[in-house]
Amino acid sequence: MIAIIAGPDGDGLGDALESRDADVRYAAGTAARPDLEEAGIHEADLLVITDAGLATSIPVAKDLNPGVRVVVYAHDSLPEFARGQAGHIVDPALLDAETVAEELV
Repeated sequence: MIAIIAGPDGDGLGDALESRDADVRYAAGTAARPDLEEAGIHEADLLVITDAGLATSIPVAKDLNPGVRVVVYAHDSLPEFARGQAGHIVDPALLDAETVAEELV
């Protein structure tokens, strides 16, 4: 499984996914189209958004890879326009990274 994380990973989801043999990559900067492409969005299975401010990357990622599963793992609420394209929206205060990774892999 290839997982791309967009945003800071202060809650450790990337490490939790890697411990389950996921190939974790990070989209740099604002996770704009070039950042997502450089991270490998075309072949990614999963896009994890850890900062609700990067929600605009969701429709871009879905355009580049319609089959990518999108998970928002953030403390802030997601803007309305992006909610329909996110498969799961999880608050790290409710579920820890290990539990989320176990469900995703």
